[in-house]
Amino acid sequence: MAKDRKIDLVILGLLSHEDLTGYDIKKRIDGAINFFWKGSFGSIYPSLTAMEGSGLVQRLKDDSCGGREKIRYHITKKGIEALRNWLKDEQVCNDLKYETLLKLYFGGAEDRNITLRNIDIFEEKVKADLEVLYVYKSSLEKELDNEDHLYYYLTVTFGIDTYEAYLKWCAKARKLLKR
Repeated sequence: MAKDRKIDLVILGLLSHEDLTGYDIKKRIDGAINFFWKGSFGSIYPSLTAMEGSGLVQRLKDDSCGGREKIRYHITKKGIEALRNWLKDEQVCNDLKYETLLKLYFGGAEDRNITLRNIDIFEEKVKADLEVLYVYKSSLEKELDNEDHLYYYLTVTFGIDTYEAYLKWCAKARKLLKR
């Protein structure tokens, strides 16, 4: 497994819960994980192929889809060990990349109204995401006795606290830019 391919670890983490197809993996990433991690089919399938070659996952064929072969992937013992080693690794990369902030940084090259509009767009997206996070939180609060759900809940509440801070920043930035 390539040291810098975190998508491998995302996939191993998802497979540690259940066997999934590449499509199912993409759906899971586009769901709750999407708030803090992205993944494309263009990265998922090559990772699955490489991890299969490394013995971290194995293919399970399922013909129950109306004659069409459906390939699910299963994490192997070696894959579980790789996931556990990564979880124990104290070195992490928490890079933050927001194109909105990059545009803000260089906003002096354009009219303030453009920057204000960029902040509005950012705020709209944050509000929409925040509503989804509130739904997840409400659902997960009922399941905190389940170990996995406790970790999902902690991730969701981190997102809520962060997104609420983003909204507070949007209001401050807008006020400052409008003076």
